[in-house]
Amino acid sequence: MSLLRMKELRALDPESLRRKISEIEDDLLRERGIAAMGGAPPSPGRMRALRTNVARALTVLHERARPERPASAPAPAAAAPARPRRRPARATAPPRSAAGSTP
Repeated sequence: MSLLRMKELRALDPESLRRKISEIEDDLLRERGIAAMGGAPPSPGRMRALRTNVARALTVLHERARPERPASAPAPAAAAPARPRRRPARATAPPRSAAGSTP
C-alpha cells in the first residue's frame, strides 16, 4: 500500500473515509501482530506508511468537523497561563568550596 494523497482523501465522503480508516487500521493491526510474534514483516516500511495514512485520513475528518473561520478574522488569542513566581535564593546557605570536599 502506498501513501494516500490528501487530494484523494478529501474527495471521499465521510462514510467511505471512516471505512478506509477502519481498513487501514486492520492492516496495521495485522502488521503489528506479525512483528510482536517475532516474525519479520514482508515490508518493514509498510507500518510507517499505514500509520501515516491513518493520520492523514483523521486529519481530513477533523478538518471537516472544525467550524470555519473567516480568513480576515484574527485567530483568538490564548491567554498565557500565569507562571508561578520564583522563590529567591536562600541567603543563609553556606558557600560551596571549590576544593571539592564534601561535609
